[in-house]
Amino acid sequence: MWRYTPMSVDSKITTQDDDKIKLSVVIEDEEFDREVDEALKRISKNIKLPGFRPGKIPRKVIEARLGPAAGRQDALEHSLPTYYGRALIENEVDAIGPPEIEITSDISHGSVTFDATIPIRPKPSISGHGSLEVEVPSPEVTEEEFQTQLDSMRKHLATLEEAEKPAEEGDLVTIDIEGTQDGEAVPGLSATEYLYEVGSGTVLPEVDEYLTGSSEGDQLEFEAKHPTEEDSSFSIAIKVGQVQIRILPEVDNEFASQVSEFETADELLVDLRHRMNETKSEQVGMLARDLIAKEIGDLVDIELPEELIETEIDRRIRDLEMRLNSQGLELDKYLEVTGGEIEAIREDFRETAEVSARIDLGLRAVAHVEYLDEEEEAFENYLGNMATQMQMKAEELHDALKQSGRLIDVRADIAKEAALQWIFDRVKLLDEDGNQVDSAILEVKEPDIPDITPKISENDGVSADDLSEDDLMDDQIVDQENNDGDDEL
Repeated sequence: MWRYTPMSVDSKITTQDDDKIKLSVVIEDEEFDREVDEALKRISKNIKLPGFRPGKIPRKVIEARLGPAAGRQDALEHSLPTYYGRALIENEVDAIGPPEIEITSDISHGSVTFDATIPIRPKPSISGHGSLEVEVPSPEVTEEEFQTQLDSMRKHLATLEEAEKPAEEGDLVTIDIEGTQDGEAVPGLSATEYLYEVGSGTVLPEVDEYLTGSSEGDQLEFEAKHPTEEDSSFSIAIKVGQVQIRILPEVDNEFASQVSEFETADELLVDLRHRMNETKSEQVGMLARDLIAKEIGDLVDIELPEELIETEIDRRIRDLEMRLNSQGLELDKYLEVTGGEIEAIREDFRETAEVSARIDLGLRAVAHVEYLDEEEEAFENYLGNMATQMQMKAEELHDALKQSGRLIDVRADIAKEAALQWIFDRVKLLDEDGNQVDSAILEVKEPDIPDITPKISENDGVSADDLSEDDLMDDQIVDQENNDGDDEL
């Protein structure tokens, strides 16, 4: 069981400004002498003296041979990070980067003192956070969205009927297609007797353009731009075969029983609309939370310290490593296979890391000006809940968090959680037409332990363009007609 025990290190903050502090630390002679003992034991393992076994050479003998300064220098190198870490914890310093260390005493004897100049998290001022107006899509499903989803369900049971007419968007055309580049066949871009839906955009945009208005027997030849390589193109040849149209079934009781657990069409339609409304409301809520977080970040108008951005990039790199490891991959191997470079990945993360850092500072600022970071009840509730889950006492958890240096982060996370809820309670949500949207869409099911990361997407969340009709029903999959040809695109 972790227990926090005060250590023999005297430290205090001597100077402080907006972006750094100076921490002065004293390691008392008796405390440091114990470190010297450990240092000399390490040294004795690596030297040979007649009459002594390695690791068993007395301290006096080693000091006589190497001089007293050797043990003290080694002790300082090994112990300084530990004492610095203890001083950070004792003084609750919110460091965001490595310190500049200056030894301020003669290390050859007596107590050891050093100063650490440490970059700290800035505390920007903030205003306007209590009167935010954010525009979001309407969470209500439109009739067009509802009909589109219903039609996608009807496609499951659609029948095909030959049509003697030019192909239109939504029609299905049997085609033979061949793609070449510099006279060579392009893998994955050739097929025969392929059933293709005009307007689906599943191959290349030019394919839909040329198939629209085509008829059975037409021979189409054209150039198509490479989707990813600039100044590169494909030569496409298409033989147009049979044109077919979908005949969608009527929405009746028989249809309802075939596509759902309901016996009547009325029951199906009511349930479909209900589930679509729930899904869209959740999606708009996610988008709204994302937009609100960005608005808060935009209220932070200071220049961010580079250490803060680099720390956030480091966190994202660790997340990437964890995701790769979960798939049985190592980051180095991944970079080798993909030809990528870690610096390029870091640069890709930079923009979103800065957005995330601004949101973090914004929420901390809100918590501070609204005195939310002083609410002990939320902190005590957190400790109680977490301690129960970990089957330990709250006091023991508090000690463990303090000893590990995590206590300041936990308090900050709880304060940011409270700040986010404070903002949610006051924000004004408006749809595209200026109608007020019920802020209840911001509510989410919270885990027992507060965690704000799902609610602040750090610019990785849902965008307005993501709210397509197909997204509104995750459990409804639009079938595409199977390809009866010899190859697959």
